[in-house]
Amino acid sequence: MVDSKPYISFVVTSRNDNHGGDLRKRMMIFYKGLIHQCNQFKLHCELIMVDWNSPNQDELLNKILPPVSESDYLSVRYIIVPPEIHNKYRFSEDLNLYQMIAKNVGIRRAKAEFILCTNIDLLFSDALFEELAKRRLEKGKFYRANRCDIPATINEHDSVENQLKFCEENIIKRLGKIPHFTLIYDEKGMLFKSPVFNPILRLLNWIKTKTISLDEAMLRSMDSDACGDFTMMSKVDWEKIEGYQELEMYSLHIDTMALYSSLAQGIEQVIYPREMCSYHIAHEEGWDPSNAVEQLQFYNRRPSLDWWVVEAAGRQIVQDKSKFDMNREDWGLNTIKLEEIIG
Repeated sequence: MVDSKPYISFVVTSRNDNHGGDLRKRMMIFYKGLIHQCNQFKLHCELIMVDWNSPNQDELLNKILPPVSESDYLSVRYIIVPPEIHNKYRFSEDLNLYQMIAKNVGIRRAKAEFILCTNIDLLFSDALFEELAKRRLEKGKFYRANRCDIPATINEHDSVENQLKFCEENIIKRLGKIPHFTLIYDEKGMLFKSPVFNPILRLLNWIKTKTISLDEAMLRSMDSDACGDFTMMSKVDWEKIEGYQELEMYSLHIDTMALYSSLAQGIEQVIYPREMCSYHIAHEEGWDPSNAVEQLQFYNRRPSLDWWVVEAAGRQIVQDKSKFDMNREDWGLNTIKLEEIIG
């Protein structure tokens, strides 16, 4: 691998349990895509793969994914969190992976100045990666990108170029706000499909900023859609908000709490343009809010946060310029020496 300090640490977590079906396929597409784009845009990065509570310690993720080469611009580090640590948490039998605690493990050990917390079933658009390669990230800002869901039929044996073309042509659904119209928001995107409406939307958005407080504008503009798939800021800022809140429950809404924490600490949101998006490979056992019956079954299987409590608490800390104050000083298992494998 190319010997240079990474500019961005990509932090993800997984385990070798075939979660959602085709896990290896999705993980391989993500992994090879990341290597390809780091090389294509000559951007030194590191991938931190937190291998949490793997059911077979003889078949860890580093045995599944191929090593990077000496010429690659991506370096890979596997951080191993063994079952004996996982089993100390409440609900350890019902939850096989504490996603946000695992990502905190990666945040605390990241070497790059900037950290992107993301997931292992994504591809990034070339437009997004080209922007990252310009090295224009700033401290005091957190960055969000739209997530576009694509079919699981994507061919893992295609070239990355062909996979990205497939993504562009087969978007099922887009999640995320539009940078210029965050206060005039239409979930179905109907208002944004024709550029003819842009001048009107810009005017309405400007008017709304003059009728509400700055804090209210920030809260309404906050882009929490699929924020677990793409939230990026400097390591200094991640440490300022103390990472994700380490709640011993399913990760639903915990990712959003990090955005509230950022706004409360004066960290400014930046939403990338629509073309600078990520592509999410659809899979089973994902969170789909469109099916109410499945939501009930989902909650029944996993202890989860109530959105209304999260929103109320988030609004409170933004208005008070305070913190949730729920993490311990050693968040991210920072005082525990974990096994690290270089990929």
